[in-house]
Amino acid sequence: MSFLGFGRPQPSSAEKIAAVENELKMVAEMHSRMIKVCTSKCVDKTYREGELAKGEAVCLDRCAAKFFEAHQKIFEQIQTETQNRGGGPAF
Repeated sequence: MSFLGFGRPQPSSAEKIAAVENELKMVAEMHSRMIKVCTSKCVDKTYREGELAKGEAVCLDRCAAKFFEAHQKIFEQIQTETQNRGGGPAF
């Protein structure tokens, strides 16, 4: 019986590596979706200037912050539901 696992078997090294790889894949996918959504919402399609306009930069900052906040809340809810069902921590 493991003290930290509360009686559950500890994941093997291969399982830990797979969990980290899945998490990295999830973060990369989230980043790609955020770039696509926020760019289409905030950046002028005519590309009149080489640099972002102040309004575009502010829009991108806010869009990214809201995107991460929403994903954090979803992740926390999934973790809570997984733990309530008796599963281990969600990766």
